Amino acid sequence: MSVIPHSDAEGGQLLPIPDPAESARLLGGADSAGPGGATGGAAADFRSGFVALIGRPNVGKSTLLNQLVGQKVAITSPVAQTTRNRLRAILTTPSAQLVLLDTPGIHKPHHLLGERLVKTARGTIGDVDVVLLLVDGSQPAGRGDGYIVELLRHCRVPVHVALNKHDLVDPAEAEALAASYRELLEGRGDFATPTPQPPLGWPLHPVSALTGTGTERLVQALSAAMPPGPHLYPPDAVSDQPEQLLMAELIREQVLSHTREEVPHSVAVSIDRVVDDGPRTAVLATVLVERASQKGILIGKGGRMLRTIGAGARLQMEKVFSGPVYLELFVKVVPGWRRSAARLAELGYRGD
Repeated sequence: MSVIPHSDAEGGQLLPIPDPAESARLLGGADSAGPGGATGGAAADFRSGFVALIGRPNVGKSTLLNQLVGQKVAITSPVAQTTRNRLRAILTTPSAQLVLLDTPGIHKPHHLLGERLVKTARGTIGDVDVVLLLVDGSQPAGRGDGYIVELLRHCRVPVHVALNKHDLVDPAEAEALAASYRELLEGRGDFATPTPQPPLGWPLHPVSALTGTGTERLVQALSAAMPPGPHLYPPDAVSDQPEQLLMAELIREQVLSHTREEVPHSVAVSIDRVVDDGPRTAVLATVLVERASQKGILIGKGGRMLRTIGAGARLQMEKVFSGPVYLELFVKVVPGWRRSAARLAELGYRGD
């Protein structure tokens, strides 16, 4: 896995990082060097740009991201609202380079953290070349989808709609399900508004983020919508996320996987120290929860649950970073961290 590093081995905070892709775009031109030494020059028909993945919580945005780049760069979970950061993945084909931004699911926030997650998702829309609206295509279009469509209605960049979970659709029902989304875009039937709106001609793409069905055509459509441009990253890069951020997310994924509804979204992870001593990488991390009862659940009887979480996270880290990892976890109670602006800033949730 090629990750462009921004990690700080001595600090546990996730601080703002420079955006090399934006710098390359502003300073590069056709003859300049891209990030990591990538050559800015490209064939006249090469295309590059940014794609924002937008959608409701738990529609499969992170799964699709991983499927498109062919590696794990975003955590996945059956728990809704898994994504908290604006993750970047990089997909390079012979004719295009797509920088994919996985955003938090758009939902009604119930605390400051939720407000910042939604702000992050909405703020991404104006910073990209194409928007990919991901919906659960195994279910008819609903009010939540309609809310996001209205949010995107006046978007100044092309919008494509991916009907995800196509592998779960009965072929006999596929046309009716797709028709419900066409009605949504056209403002007909249950989606008609008191003030008629112009129909939206956004293309629909049936896909399965889980199996990869339809993703090749989706990539072709997104690439064709990109502006002409050079490589923004080295061709072998798959993410520009700080290594510490990815480590923290892999730990949080294991917490969500093993605790489910018991400790849902009251968990954050801080990477306190990373030491690369050659043969292995040593990682010291703290898992934050809001209540003492949650700490007890995470530790488990005799420390069994925390060992299980640590073992799963270590295995994922070793796969991602291609080497042995020593991981030590601690659990700390920080009451109300999701409602503390200062604590959210320390953990990297700034909403920008």
